[in-house]
Amino acid sequence: MQPWTTVPYPQLPGLGIPLRLHDTATGETRPTAPGRTARMYVCGITPYDATHLGHAATYLAFDLINRIWRDGGHEVHYVQNVTDIDEPLLERAKRDQDDWVVLGMRETALFREDMESLRVLPPREFVGAVEAMGEIVELVGKLLASGAAYHADDPEHPDVYFDHRATERFGVGFGTVSSYDEETMHRLSAERGGDPDRPGKRHPVDAVLWRTARDGEPSWESELGLGRPGWHVECTAIALNRLGAGFDVQGGGSDLIFPHHEFSAAHGEALTGQHPFARHYSHTGMIGLDGAKMSKSKGNLVFVSRLRADGVDPMAVRLALLAGHYREDRSWTDPMLATATARLARWREAVSLPAGAPADEVLARVRTHLSDDLDSPRAIAAVDAWADQTVTRHGRDTSAPGLMRNTVDGLLGIEL
Repeated sequence: MQPWTTVPYPQLPGLGIPLRLHDTATGETRPTAPGRTARMYVCGITPYDATHLGHAATYLAFDLINRIWRDGGHEVHYVQNVTDIDEPLLERAKRDQDDWVVLGMRETALFREDMESLRVLPPREFVGAVEAMGEIVELVGKLLASGAAYHADDPEHPDVYFDHRATERFGVGFGTVSSYDEETMHRLSAERGGDPDRPGKRHPVDAVLWRTARDGEPSWESELGLGRPGWHVECTAIALNRLGAGFDVQGGGSDLIFPHHEFSAAHGEALTGQHPFARHYSHTGMIGLDGAKMSKSKGNLVFVSRLRADGVDPMAVRLALLAGHYREDRSWTDPMLATATARLARWREAVSLPAGAPADEVLARVRTHLSDDLDSPRAIAAVDAWADQTVTRHGRDTSAPGLMRNTVDGLLGIEL
């Protein structure tokens, strides 16, 4: 797949500060230590609906990581997938009497438009599950050959499952990403696309790798038989074949901690014998609406495309979402957007002046805050202080407005 169009990335004076990032697996905030090329995999959308603010908040957080690494002198190999074959997509297409391929293409195109409008730097590789089908089949075959996977005891549908205990042969227990107990894993598996109560599995938590063909469902011919892939193995194959084991950051929303990231890691570790699959697991909080959880079932999703159609400046949307810390669950409200809109106008007024308050120290503070586990609220506060001082007291530094424009653009992704 083609990613969206990139935006210019301004070069800032000096060199950025190494990023310290919270790691879900260890519960610690610790340095990322990429080599010359930083490697990041972020789980993409299942394209059966438009981009909502929960999606946007997630991709904005990892866009900050991308920008911080670039500011620190690293190249960034960023990979993102699109789950363009899975139950939710097929269910929505059936409900709406739509072609699942057309639905997926349409919503993926809209996602690209939304990301471009929010000035999210595109991934180097944007890969659909369908185009990676051969890679997935090969990986599942290797897991079967090694004994890490098995066929369900079901003559009609002998689906291939991953034995979640497979990494124990390398001395690595299951659950290293989430640290959840078995009861929690069972519950979340049922809630998030798993089938813990299916007969024929060795263990309720085991996840499907290859689903044999069912009537009325799309399927692919392969050495595994006619069928289609499970969800988690898709990301394992795409990440391993582009980034290799032990890449720097695996990212997504907090709802992906289990089962998705737990299993994608276990698949990769069982295949390679290397632990950990990723050196950092980073997860964003959930976005609600006026204090209630935002969800498709409740019908209270706020879509980026709808806000754009209503004339809302995408930079105000970006600024509103960055005003909260990326790991916190938070709500979207009308006052939140109004505050961001006023802030954006204030910043634009300040950088439009011929001179302003000195900006070198502000750049340093923004770098410091963002490198401390993406503390965007404090970074925004530092820019607020500069803008207020510049607008109310003016200033004599003629280079300051340009430097602040580039700082806000390069590090926060806000076009002024």
